[in-house]
Amino acid sequence: MFNEANSVEEFVLADLRSLGWQIVQGRDLNRAIDDVLLNSELVAALIRLNPAIAARPEFADDMIYKLRAIVQSVHSDGLVRANEQFTKLLQDEPSMPFGVDQEHIPVKLIDFDPNSDNNRYIVAQQVTYKIGKIEKRFDLVLYVNGIPLVVGEAKTPTREAISWVDGALQIQQYEDRVPAFFVPNLFSFATEGKTYRYGAVRMPLDLWGTWRDEDSEPLPAGLDALRAAVEGMLHPAVILDMLRYFALFATHKQRKIKIIPRYQQYQGANKIVERVRQGTKLRQAMKGLIWHFQGSGKSLLMVFAAQKLRLDSMLRNPTVLVVVDRIDLDTQISGTFNAAEIPNTVTTEDRDELRRFLAQDTRKIIITTIYKFREAGGVLNDRRNIIVLVDEAHRTQEGDLGRQMREALPNAFLFGLTGTPINKKERNTFWAFSEDDEPYLSRYSFEDSIRDEATLPLHFEARLIELRVDKDAIDEAYARITGHLSEQDQAELAKMAAKMAVLIKTRERVQRIVVDIVEHYREQIEPNGFKAMLVTFDREACVLYKAEMDKLLPREASEIVMTVNSGEDEYTAYKRTKTDEEHLLERFRDPADSLKFLIVTSKLLTGFDAPTLQVMYLDKPLKEHNLLQAICRTNRVYARSSDRPAKTHGLIVDYIGVFDEVARSMTVVNEEIMRVVTKLEGLREKFAPAIETCLTYFPNVDRTVAGYEGLMAAQECLPNNDVRDHFAADFLVLAQLWEALSPDPVVSFYREDYRWLSQVYQSVKPPSGQGKLLWHALGAKTLELIHENVHVEAVRDDLDTLVMDAPFLEDLLSGKNPEQAKAFEFKLIARLRKHKDSPVFIALGKRLETLKDKLERGLITSIEFLKVLFEIARDTVRAEKSVEEAIVEREEQGMAALTELFNETRTANTPVMVERVVHEVDAIVRVVRFPGWQQTIKGKREVKQSLRTALQKYQLHKEQDLFDKAYGYIEEYY
Repeated sequence: MFNEANSVEEFVLADLRSLGWQIVQGRDLNRAIDDVLLNSELVAALIRLNPAIAARPEFADDMIYKLRAIVQSVHSDGLVRANEQFTKLLQDEPSMPFGVDQEHIPVKLIDFDPNSDNNRYIVAQQVTYKIGKIEKRFDLVLYVNGIPLVVGEAKTPTREAISWVDGALQIQQYEDRVPAFFVPNLFSFATEGKTYRYGAVRMPLDLWGTWRDEDSEPLPAGLDALRAAVEGMLHPAVILDMLRYFALFATHKQRKIKIIPRYQQYQGANKIVERVRQGTKLRQAMKGLIWHFQGSGKSLLMVFAAQKLRLDSMLRNPTVLVVVDRIDLDTQISGTFNAAEIPNTVTTEDRDELRRFLAQDTRKIIITTIYKFREAGGVLNDRRNIIVLVDEAHRTQEGDLGRQMREALPNAFLFGLTGTPINKKERNTFWAFSEDDEPYLSRYSFEDSIRDEATLPLHFEARLIELRVDKDAIDEAYARITGHLSEQDQAELAKMAAKMAVLIKTRERVQRIVVDIVEHYREQIEPNGFKAMLVTFDREACVLYKAEMDKLLPREASEIVMTVNSGEDEYTAYKRTKTDEEHLLERFRDPADSLKFLIVTSKLLTGFDAPTLQVMYLDKPLKEHNLLQAICRTNRVYARSSDRPAKTHGLIVDYIGVFDEVARSMTVVNEEIMRVVTKLEGLREKFAPAIETCLTYFPNVDRTVAGYEGLMAAQECLPNNDVRDHFAADFLVLAQLWEALSPDPVVSFYREDYRWLSQVYQSVKPPSGQGKLLWHALGAKTLELIHENVHVEAVRDDLDTLVMDAPFLEDLLSGKNPEQAKAFEFKLIARLRKHKDSPVFIALGKRLETLKDKLERGLITSIEFLKVLFEIARDTVRAEKSVEEAIVEREEQGMAALTELFNETRTANTPVMVERVVHEVDAIVRVVRFPGWQQTIKGKREVKQSLRTALQKYQLHKEQDLFDKAYGYIEEYY
């Protein structure tokens, strides 16, 4: 009733039509099957947009030749570099010798004026592209003037195990197989009717973003949310805007990557630009606060805003100042701008250079620190088109430095960007940047970032209360050890000992905390492959903690990162150049590197991004925005890999009682902190109900029964894909709780129940990994639990001794022996598990599931089903020939791949004729057992004759394509 074509695809097309897109079928496009560009559309656009080409239409061929050359360069330069060349050509209007006397003049391919009628917008459905022997079909392609800027994949909305991820994976496969088609690509999107995600070429799936209007309430997943995303992002004006100003290319780890904005970056940057435009006209609304949560990408938002401000012709070549309050942030922001190769960007070396830039009326992007405005001495530039973007705007804008900056630039636009605004009498970020009638110009909250999966949830745990500073106990001990001193000496000593630093850095306390940290890390963090940061009271404490940690871990497992000033000999060992420090931090970001801990006191608590960092051990009093910024170092998304599960949350382990302080003083930022963090106690309360929810799927199942009998009993409670998918969804919740809590005592009571559920989950997980959001790799702690006590059999191998002879198959297909059929089904699943990590067998599994899906939905005939099944069977045998164990099994038992595959794909409605054909063909396989028959004319003739006789029984002997595929399978078998 509902499928991807008649529901999701048609829904998107209807929305696109309302936005002004012309809808055509791919087969009706005027193009060859190997054409990336729509030549006729592109020629017409070149003539419309360029008078010189209108006068001499043959010039259009020269321009198209240049475009095709870039498309073909993908085979030598790679997709990202070719995409960059094509994008720059669209953005910058290439210079061609089309003028008088072959004078070079700019050539327009697209009119970026959103009000212009000069562009043609076409969305084509089911576009086939073929290069060589490789043929692919795209669900939706959006062309602007014949250039394919957007590719979309739609998936069915009614199968729970299918998600947008499947569509995105398909697009990534297209990028691999037919990269030329994606050379002009701006972005691609995928949807299953519930969720919309988009990404640029070669962008990892975990970075694909969602889209919505930040000023509207988020909609629940479904067609309404999809409509909002389509109308918001696929509007022609938005696509042109993104292409012109927001498509960037950066160098990351010596390779090029493409960057496109998340919706909050796009909308936030455009709100800044629009405010400047309106303020330039009306001389009002000259400032604004951008309040985006930590980790949501404020640095890139500034890059996008600065680039668009500089290129906006209405603003008459403005100066954009990016102001930070720390040298390390200066380096970080400069690195972001330089990596993205934003033109006309300069960094000020000192106060005099800043003054010189402003006095000379420099029209560039200037990156500086606010301290360089100190003692500015009055007005440095009173021009009206100066725009100041202040990073971390909550820190230095209310005092003398902020006042001096405003006096130096009296007519400048001022925009503050922060994740932690302050709302206090003496320091108020809202007062400094907000207009009277609005607290903020753009807001992206913690809840927004979690929902969009831009950042991760944060958990905190108050650890070892007895290790906190016990002032009463210290006073008592102090009285004992100072009894012999004079009153004056006692007073002096008390004054020194009362200092917090002395109390925190007592040797016994440091030793006990380090022991606890190392144990906690080894048990809860290291198994998942993540890393840690230890925040200590001061630099002396860093050294103390490092010394204790070196007693328990290799020296190379931890490093101190601190500021070292000249003359501080005691810290000389930790003094590094910027280059050396960045190299150290790159090691920390590398999951394979032996560096596991960073020990810090103030450095790296702001602006430091390391997806490998999951836990912060906090032993320093922090408050308000400093606390929020620090703990958010752990919230960066980190996707799973073949040897590591995805990071599900950040963890803060509190040794100093920081969160008690938060609860006592609830300011704006503290309220934000309390929304950000989740106490582990709350997770503990959820664990038992989550276990019970999963166990309700298995009423009356004896969980003490081992071996395949017990597992078959469990699987009978999950009879179809719908039930299995619901179980997977509930188990996913449970698994996340287990990974967060283990080895907490609260989970130990349910250890055996959880292991049993984990094994059942693993046993019914599709071999191809379809539906990546639902059926995902288990966490390291769960796998460790499953693999414990391997002598307890969860899956027995004696099923492999079953002989699949003709009587067995006859009983199986006739349904005479259902227990035997169930055992055989389980055996096949176990067989697939042996190759679960092989890309070849994963691909075969996907083909099988696609075939089964088509058969279930009646989209293919019995003959078509047989043809594909023969192809997959041939490829399976070919793949298994490389596995010696599989060859021995087949020779000993006479197992036939076609029978196995048929029983994986058959349904209750599969025609009996198909079953019989499978049986007949594999009967031939069992007869043809002498090696080398493929090399003899006689052998080939006998096999072909047997095959034709078998097919003739069902009037299929005239289906030559079917005959060829069946013969190819038999020929491959032995």
